[in-house]
Amino acid sequence: MQDINMTEKQEKLNKLARDVLILSRNTLLVNLRFLDAALSQFELFPITESTLLTDGKHILYNSKYLLENYKKAKEIPVRDYLHMVMHCVFKHMYMGPNLNRLYWDLACDIAVENVITDLNLKAVTTAREQQQAKYLSSIKTELKHVTAEKVYSWLRQNVPDPEKIKEMRDLFYADDHEIWYMTIVEIKAKFGLTFYSGTMDERDAEDNDQSGECGERIAMAAVWQTISERMQVDLETFGKQRGLFPGVMIQNLQAVNRERYDYAAFLKKFAVLGEAMKTNEDEFDYVFYTYGLQLYKKMPLIEPLEYKEIKAIKEFVVAIDTSGSTSGELVQKFVQKTYNILKSTESFFTKINLHIVQCDADIQEDKKITTQVEFDEYLRMMKVRGLGGTDFRPVFKYVEELRRNKEFTNLKGLIYFTDGCGVFPAKKPDYDTAFIFVEDEYNNIDAPPWAIKLVLQKDEI
Repeated sequence: MQDINMTEKQEKLNKLARDVLILSRNTLLVNLRFLDAALSQFELFPITESTLLTDGKHILYNSKYLLENYKKAKEIPVRDYLHMVMHCVFKHMYMGPNLNRLYWDLACDIAVENVITDLNLKAVTTAREQQQAKYLSSIKTELKHVTAEKVYSWLRQNVPDPEKIKEMRDLFYADDHEIWYMTIVEIKAKFGLTFYSGTMDERDAEDNDQSGECGERIAMAAVWQTISERMQVDLETFGKQRGLFPGVMIQNLQAVNRERYDYAAFLKKFAVLGEAMKTNEDEFDYVFYTYGLQLYKKMPLIEPLEYKEIKAIKEFVVAIDTSGSTSGELVQKFVQKTYNILKSTESFFTKINLHIVQCDADIQEDKKITTQVEFDEYLRMMKVRGLGGTDFRPVFKYVEELRRNKEFTNLKGLIYFTDGCGVFPAKKPDYDTAFIFVEDEYNNIDAPPWAIKLVLQKDEI
């Protein structure tokens, strides 16, 4: 009888807490119409442990925790609801595998709380804003845009003490991020969720978790990508007409929705067919080879082909903008990254013809690299030269001189590493050209229509 009464009591608490969440959602919908699609994505599910959690598809709520906060101030559940929605809009749960979880959790909370405070909306104003103000003020003096990625890097550099991170997290806390790091099977086991709608049925998911996990997470990420892009367009197009000025939110949306590039994959596009001294395993049968060794001792039946045609980067130019606006440390890191990509893939021939040209408004240095040993030596002794103004045209003029002098026989392309502030050539060269822009503030950079444009952040280099 006592168990029945406890169950009935819990059901009443769950219903009451659910009503609070629905009221919070409706409050946000009335005040922030551009969130209509985001607010309608969640299924509400009561739990008996933890606090609040979301995986992008569900909101899991501890009824007792939620109602206690509502008793303190009716704005707290509204802010917490918006906090979880913003995590999804900015896709914070789809993090890279190598992030430090302690720092990433706090960085995400700081970014979200900053966005909410910037809205200056009475319905989500709580006492914790004042407690957060000191830390946000300090971060804003260092970062122009307070996104999770930038805050994460800032925290790693400036707050090395994990205990201090935990202390800060308490001030920005609204939801538990534990669910972000769990597999679907783990979520089901811990919280009792039984209505995940992956591509497999439940029995298959237990035996083949990775496949179901991948399908489920990819589907959720795609939904939130669409919502984020729609919100950005809506705010940029109609925000001011509707009296909305959510500048910090737009900055975060621009950051999360910008196209990301794989520099390693891009670099391989400059590959040319060549021939390297390497066993061609695709055209070689080990069964007959080893059988011959067994039968005739040292006489294999089939000799391996000694040559294999591979795609390798043989001839190209890396131009480096060494103007005052591009730091020497960043230049060196870019060259190192380029080298690492070349070295880790089948990109080096025994002989290569790579020119690394440093230029500001004039050509400052041209280093010819023909072997991996020379590249190693160049990296060890590299000095950034120039630091004047920026003009891209001298590099293209110089490359044409090299071609006329037969320095190149099959120049595949030119990669220009720059911050984008300079004078571009008016005419397209007859080889592929890519401008790798270092752009830290998510502003648009104009590039000639004939050039390939890639925008990388500093932390991607």
